[in-house]
Amino acid sequence: MPRHGSNIRRRIDGRWEGRYKSLQTDNSYKYKSVYGKTCREVKEKLEKIKVQNNQFIYETSLSNKRYKEVLECFGEVSLKWLENIKEIRKYSTYIKYRSIYEKHIKDTIGCAYIYEITNEFINEKIFRKSMEIKYSNNLKHSIIAIINQILKYASENYKYPAVQLVNKSVKDKGKKIEIINRTDQAALVRYLYRETDLSKAGILLCIFTGLRLGEVCSLKWEDIDFEQKIIYVRRTVQRIAVGECQTRTALVVTEPKSIFSVREIPISEETAQILKKIRHGEEYVIGGKNPLEPRTYQNRFKRYLKEITVRNYNFHALRHTFATNCIDNAMDVKSLSEILGHANVQITLNRYVHPTMDAKRRQISVLDSVYGQFCGNGK
Repeated sequence: MPRHGSNIRRRIDGRWEGRYKSLQTDNSYKYKSVYGKTCREVKEKLEKIKVQNNQFIYETSLSNKRYKEVLECFGEVSLKWLENIKEIRKYSTYIKYRSIYEKHIKDTIGCAYIYEITNEFINEKIFRKSMEIKYSNNLKHSIIAIINQILKYASENYKYPAVQLVNKSVKDKGKKIEIINRTDQAALVRYLYRETDLSKAGILLCIFTGLRLGEVCSLKWEDIDFEQKIIYVRRTVQRIAVGECQTRTALVVTEPKSIFSVREIPISEETAQILKKIRHGEEYVIGGKNPLEPRTYQNRFKRYLKEITVRNYNFHALRHTFATNCIDNAMDVKSLSEILGHANVQITLNRYVHPTMDAKRRQISVLDSVYGQFCGNGK
């Protein structure tokens, strides 16, 4: 019989059946069933039963004094979770989580009880109710991920029943990832080599090493070992909200994106010579006394592209282009993954490696010799 999920099936008689575990008064579990004419009807019944079961567990736990502390609503648990995140995670991560919580979660489900939090409850209170915000799949993914983290925190620290929402949304593919085509690459590199200054050298460095925007803006001269020809990536810079006021921002130097982003990148003799020519006595390579504002540098890059009349590429296209050039020139994926600062090679392959038309044409041309053998023309 065809199954829809692990606990819903269509019976021979045409009805849909949903199975669930029911907690008994002696703390044992018993399997029960609900029925409906459609799969959707059964799902809705199971959601309601889940709420009732969680409420029963909640009330039973209270009567047995199994909680360390009685927290009246989801919002109170959330605030404690945010305090914990502030202590154990990067400040920029805490700000991101806090912003999503306050904008999309706090006012909609902050007063709900823990046992009320289900997929149907979230869809009804957040995603279906709001007429002002269009929720992309990426934003839905972030909201559900944060709610799940809060529920996990409640379970681990206050003995609430473990509840985990299922994220059924698929992340947006977003805009097509772009690389700079070979004609535009040639025009850009020629332009950057002409009267190379600090800004132009920094862009060359990105296309030659795959550095991220925030990483190149926060690069210090002490991070470059000219003797060993190695760049040490130790920090990034970004503009984030500071304090409790969401409108006040500051340029903040933090640790890189992840532990894998702290890395060593070898540079060529040519790249080393470019850096030596523009070397100065101040701390930051392209910023001087202070790290350069990433948005300022991105706008400068856009201006360069306009001056040489090529497409309006995003700054991150430099990183994609570097990765693609490396693969096209036979660099092994493991080496490239470590240079880019990825957690594993799958991220490199799925997000950053984009075979060019020339590379595809070379691979197709290889088949000529194979087909030629069939016709007696093979060498």
